[in-house]
Amino acid sequence: MERTEARLSLSSTLSVPLVEGGPADSVPLVLLHGATDSWRSFERLWPLLPSTRRVIAFSQRGHGDADKPTDGYGVDALAADVVALLDALELPAAILVGHSMGSAVALRVAATDPERVRGLALIGAFASLHDNPGVIELWEGVVSTLEDPVDEGFIREFQRSTLGREVPAEFFEMVVRESQKLPAHVWRALFAGFVASDLRPNLAAVRAPTLVLWGDADGFCSRAEQDRLLAAVPSAALTAYAGGGHALHWEQPERVAGDLAAFIDRVVSSGR
Repeated sequence: MERTEARLSLSSTLSVPLVEGGPADSVPLVLLHGATDSWRSFERLWPLLPSTRRVIAFSQRGHGDADKPTDGYGVDALAADVVALLDALELPAAILVGHSMGSAVALRVAATDPERVRGLALIGAFASLHDNPGVIELWEGVVSTLEDPVDEGFIREFQRSTLGREVPAEFFEMVVRESQKLPAHVWRALFAGFVASDLRPNLAAVRAPTLVLWGDADGFCSRAEQDRLLAAVPSAALTAYAGGGHALHWEQPERVAGDLAAFIDRVVSSGR
């Protein structure tokens, strides 16, 4: 799919890089990346997505080449940025595809602004980041004390820990470079926001059809965590990937693209 790149102002103090492609009159698909990534984390998935759909990806505040304010890194603020993006693009609603942190942001938008969300597809998702052992361990053990410049060795290990399978070396190096663009204050603010935010009280308000893609070798999200998510979100359904890690769209982009295409078709045909 061909794409165009631009920079979009979400407020007087925040602008973000954005890429989009596909027909402007089709149901939009908005891709939300994980913590410390950028829109480029969807590079392996992008060319495999249906060319008949409008696809939009952007780097969230603090990430990639987006502006990096001193605050606004809690899930509520990040969700408000997504709504601001929909407003700026004059999109009444979209299907949201979130990875990890992006899944938490997508769930919050779906709970607080349900009319803006036609469907949810979640990759490496949590019922809540508030009590996730992996997130708490990272925060208490490393991230809470990070200073500039953030150690490249830590970044590499962090990104490698998300994988259940190997990915192309060139792609992995790009991921590391994008994560290096985050100053220490963004790392700290993101993870502080994660451990302070509990998604669970709002999940019953999610009404959008929800596809949960989970790899059974995910070191951050257990099957018990997926079951908790499925129990909390009324319309959620799980698709499991044997041997898949936390970043399934990096490891198995062809299968993820196929599952997303089928899900999008179901959402659109349902008239939502």
